[in-house]
Formats: sequence, C-alpha cells, structure tokens
Amino acid sequence: MAVTSESTTVWRGDLTSGSGTTTLDSSGAASLAVNWRARSEGAESVTTPEELLGAAHASCYSMAFAAALARSGHAPESLQTTAAVTFDPAHGITGSHLLVSAVVPGIDEAEFQRIADDAKSGCPVSKALAGIPITLEASLA
Repeated sequence: MAVTSESTTVWRGDLTSGSGTTTLDSSGAASLAVNWRARSEGAESVTTPEELLGAAHASCYSMAFAAALARSGHAPESLQTTAAVTFDPAHGITGSHLLVSAVVPGIDEAEFQRIADDAKSGCPVSKALAGIPITLEASLA
C-alpha cells in the first residue's frame, strides 16, 4: 500500500527579502521558518530545503541500513546517521554525504562496509537523489 506524505510552505515576499513557513502536514510534528538568507548563507533557528532533505536522507538511510543488516543476520544495537546536504546558490544541490556510526555486534568490518554501501544504493531517498553525488562514511563504534 502506498502512503503519501504532505508538507506545505506559505511564502510571503520576494526571494531575497521574503520568508515562509513550512509545515509538516501529515504528522503535524513541526512548523518551520524558511528564508533565502538561511539557505544561501546559513542561519540558526531557520531551516532550509537542504536541511529537510538531509533529515529525509538520514532517516531513510538508517531504516534501509537496519533492514539490510537484519536480512544479513545482524541486529544493530544503534545506528546514528547524519546527512550533510550541500547547496551552492549558483549550482543548486551538489551532493549528500552520509556519515554513519553503528554498534553492530558480531559483524566484521568488510561485511559491515558492504552492507552499508548496499543500503546507500537501496535507500529510496538515495534513489530519488540519483542526480547528485552521494558519498558514505560508515564506521563501527
């Protein structure tokens, strides 16, 4: 069964002086401020499309990696995934870097790295981001 998730952004003003609010409609979990300055220069307390994309990528990868480990007979104690999504105002989104630290009892380094890489390729958000480079740095804690 397919599930559709919705978010809405209301924007007021032009690109550089305007601002907006993005609401996570399906869950009701958050309403977040957005603006161009945060996106192009960085800012605290204001999110960006890239930060939201990073959240989607990190959570999706964690789920894909946990599933792949389980299929291989390994139950992770914990996975911590950070997705760093880079935006260049002149070129758009230029990449996503996944940084993973995992506690997985009984797995050797080679198998861990193979499964981590397979999960990167199999993650639905990674597939949706096929037009940009996706890099992975995975370590056993």
